[in-house]
Amino acid sequence: MQRFAGRIILLWGWRRALVAFAAGALAVLAQAPYDFFAACFVSFPVLVWLLDGSTGEGSDGWLRRLRPAFAIGWWFGFGYFLAGLWWIGQALLVEADSFAWALPFAVVGIPFALAFFYGFAAVVARLFWSSDIGRIAALAFGFGLAEWLRDFLFTGFPWNAVGYAAMPVPLLMQSVSVTGMIGMNALAVFVFSLPALVAARRHLMLGLVLFVTLVAAHVGFGYFRLAVPAEPATRSIDVRIVQPAVDLSEKWNASVRDRIFATLMGISAKAPDQGHARPQLILWPETSVPFLFTERPDALTALGDMLSDGQMLIAGVVREEGGSGSAGSSRYYNSVVAINDKGEIVDAVDKVHLVPFGEYLPFEGLFERFGIGQLVAGPMNFAAGNERHSIAVPNGLRAVPFICYEVIFPDLVAADAASSELIVNVTNDAWFGDTPGPYQHFRQAQVRAVENGLPLLRAANNGISAIVDSRGRIVDALAVDARGAIDAHVPVSGRALLPAGQRRINGLLIMLLFALAAFTLNVRQRLRVN
Repeated sequence: MQRFAGRIILLWGWRRALVAFAAGALAVLAQAPYDFFAACFVSFPVLVWLLDGSTGEGSDGWLRRLRPAFAIGWWFGFGYFLAGLWWIGQALLVEADSFAWALPFAVVGIPFALAFFYGFAAVVARLFWSSDIGRIAALAFGFGLAEWLRDFLFTGFPWNAVGYAAMPVPLLMQSVSVTGMIGMNALAVFVFSLPALVAARRHLMLGLVLFVTLVAAHVGFGYFRLAVPAEPATRSIDVRIVQPAVDLSEKWNASVRDRIFATLMGISAKAPDQGHARPQLILWPETSVPFLFTERPDALTALGDMLSDGQMLIAGVVREEGGSGSAGSSRYYNSVVAINDKGEIVDAVDKVHLVPFGEYLPFEGLFERFGIGQLVAGPMNFAAGNERHSIAVPNGLRAVPFICYEVIFPDLVAADAASSELIVNVTNDAWFGDTPGPYQHFRQAQVRAVENGLPLLRAANNGISAIVDSRGRIVDALAVDARGAIDAHVPVSGRALLPAGQRRINGLLIMLLFALAAFTLNVRQRLRVN
């Protein structure tokens, strides 16, 4: 192992960049749908050894001395995000005649930009670097800080945060209810990197003790949480999740809109499966209704006829506001609406966190001068909603809806889930086909249920529609490309183990602890050398 580590440390030039890139790409195997978390026990030690050798010239200024570390972190991140996000390009092939030109920008450009966060992580780590376990703590702090910034900087895109690699199954998800994603990201990098100590053997015993302790605590806490019965349900609701699996090439085709709507109506109206009660709540996916209700009021009448007494439908729609449809006077929102058994829209929630280039065009005037418009989401640009609120559903419950990738933001979900009993996620992962994208998206939604201690109801046009309990266990689900419905009785009980603010504080304290350990050992090494 020492000889292997030595070769990694002494790599230079393009070989160093290639190994960093390969190590990052390998780490993606720990994410859904592969869930091979052992890959990270190779990737992160290799990253540690590469950073061991990333020393600049002594005569260089401090910024120039940090450039090799930034380059290693950037190449690691580029490999990680390229291997983990290549499927984004699939969305551009739905209308390839119009958008295939943008494929390189999406597939390469997004990983190129996100890699700067991991370059920053490597620089932060290198500032506190030492020759012992302190460097492992430094790397954990650097990545923890970078992943936290990735949650909100430049609109935020915390997809495939490293912490998810440590949570492939519900047993291993429970710790996030205490640490939050901030702490989980830092702890995961620390544990994944500890095998790097085997090469030099300095602090090896301490590393082994910490490794066993943290892994045992992670697994043991998960076992305890799953073994302890949930609080008795005070209320419950019978739900039906509809997955229509509509071909996106037909989604906005006027000639097939009635057929799509009839498919949704047919799946929703069918008799419940044996052993299940009539659903009180029916959930349709994101933008499932293929027209504007303002143009088709007869559709609301049909829905009122389809819904039985006391039933409610929550459906993803495009909502128009203002004007009569002319481009200059109308605003369009990616929304969910609640429709009662009389066919009346009784509530609506607009998507607040829009996808850049997919649902709106940032710096619209500048890009349109070059003939660049939005890329994938539909026939119009969307406006962002002002605020999100929960929707009153049958049995006196409140459900808070998140549209598409809004559910990947821990703080965004926690802020609105605190006053609700159900998390609702509607999405249209059909853009990405049967690629890793829908599985990664579902995993992140699953973890939101654990963090907030609430059941998750998820409807996808295509992707993974599911009902997940408050511990992250899948009650029932529909696979990618399946068309049909899920019927389930969902008991509602319990709350988040800790409030969101306390989870955030715990996560920041974990990061601070790693920073303090790294700083202390770095200073001790400098004093010893001097």
